[in-house]
Amino acid sequence: MKVKLEVFEGPLDLLLYLIKKEEIDIYNIPIADITQQYLKYLDFMKMLDLNIAGEFILMAATLIHIKSKMLLPPDPNQAAEEEEMDPRLELVQKLVEYKKFKEAAGQLLEMEVRQKDVFVRSAPCDIKPDDSKPFFEASLFDLITAFNKILKDIPKNVFYEVIKDEFTVEEKMHDIFHLLINSPKLLFSDLFKDVKSKFEIVTIFLAILELIRLKEIVAVQDKVFAEIKIERNTTNIKPVFHKTEQS
Repeated sequence: MKVKLEVFEGPLDLLLYLIKKEEIDIYNIPIADITQQYLKYLDFMKMLDLNIAGEFILMAATLIHIKSKMLLPPDPNQAAEEEEMDPRLELVQKLVEYKKFKEAAGQLLEMEVRQKDVFVRSAPCDIKPDDSKPFFEASLFDLITAFNKILKDIPKNVFYEVIKDEFTVEEKMHDIFHLLINSPKLLFSDLFKDVKSKFEIVTIFLAILELIRLKEIVAVQDKVFAEIKIERNTTNIKPVFHKTEQS
């Protein structure tokens, strides 16, 4: 089964995610470690057959190029007074600039949400956690990290169990959507509790990504890198999922 889905974030988002997750100084990036982690995420996205844009491949090549330049010994022919430019400098400048724009966009979105709350007759904001507690919307990379953990925690016998049932992304989307009608909020990990095969695990994850892309659900966290919760997107509820009857 091959399912192509849009990637919701770009290569700079992934780099910023890794830098924040590992609590790295953006001005002093350990390029070897970051390159290794970046390539692992890229391999995982390829395994899931996500529609990886060419920019991701270009960034991987850029990281490998920077890593190779940093491993090279100093040029003996270079004058001592000439200070060699740090090969990471251009990438750091791009990351800092991009981070500023992302933060500005986040502030504008927050202002928009507050504005919605001022006018009672307007549509409610996308997410209303209990008691209006602060929340963070989980990124694609948060979801991939959580999914990777699910795979590691699943008993090995599940991966080798042979079953006759076949699953489709559309069917799993239907199941998740209707679970959320009965329970407005679910833990991401709960959706994988009764899985019977690796195929089913991957299908559920792809269904979650597709529901997010369609704005039917949102994935949120109480704090950065906290456990992910799945909720209905209350501003975009549409009865779009119907099981087709088989002849």
